[in-house]
Amino acid sequence: MSAHANSPSAPASNLLPAYKRSLPNALTGLRLVIAIAFFLLLSVWTYPTAQLIVKPTHPVWAYLVGAALFGLAALTDAVDGPLARRWNVVSKFGRVMDPFADKILVLGAFMMLAGPNFAYDTGGPKDLQVSGIHTWMVVVVLSRELLVTTIRGMLEGEGKDFSASATGKAKMIVQACAIPAILILLGITNVQHGTWGRITIDSIAWLTVIVTVISGIPYVTRGMKML
Repeated sequence: MSAHANSPSAPASNLLPAYKRSLPNALTGLRLVIAIAFFLLLSVWTYPTAQLIVKPTHPVWAYLVGAALFGLAALTDAVDGPLARRWNVVSKFGRVMDPFADKILVLGAFMMLAGPNFAYDTGGPKDLQVSGIHTWMVVVVLSRELLVTTIRGMLEGEGKDFSASATGKAKMIVQACAIPAILILLGITNVQHGTWGRITIDSIAWLTVIVTVISGIPYVTRGMKML
């Protein structure tokens, strides 16, 4: 064994294999790459016309692939942080890029789902937003994230601990499940007015927004007390 390895001042992380030191950050970077592929897919695909009957035997594969990409990206988020803490290789890069990648993935997905590619021409005066995500919902979700991030930045800049709470983690789980669920339903069900697919998608969208708003209340309350 080398003298460096025996030295009591040598950081434990330096004794780890190279892949363990780099894997958490690599997973974070991979999440950004997957997010870009996810956004590109949704930006070039428009909800099919009425001539295409959407059902399990005739699915819209683009949405199913999109759901798989989002699920894979969410999986990297579930493992990179725990691995970094377990192997004691938490880095400044990871502390900055991990939440950044999370916000890009989730907020970007909401923006894409609220976009014109998910507006279905019903032939009436107003299009149907088949994703169930409307622009005002994106504003609400984005406002919550900006408020909590601002409070966290102020407090941690003063050296105070403002780590994530249980409600924040629950919010992330709900969002990570809601987005692929909406895409899967769009890919295999009829989502016209009055169908079970329409009702389910709208329920998921509203539930996600409500949970997102409620999850921010403990952060604001705790932040105001600490400030």
